[in-house]
Amino acid sequence: MKRAKQHPPPLPKPRNPVARSPLLGKGGPHGKSKRALRHAANLAARRLARDPDAD
Repeated sequence: MKRAKQHPPPLPKPRNPVARSPLLGKGGPHGKSKRALRHAANLAARRLARDPDAD
């Protein structure tokens, strides 16, 4: 009786370079990026410097 050919075990898959992407450093799918947080902090500082009594 004929049998199916025995294939060698597959090689391990290469690592996904996108998985180490900076986009995944946001902290969740809906989190703001570090750059967006810095930008918001800078805007708040500018707003405070322009009118310190408005807070």
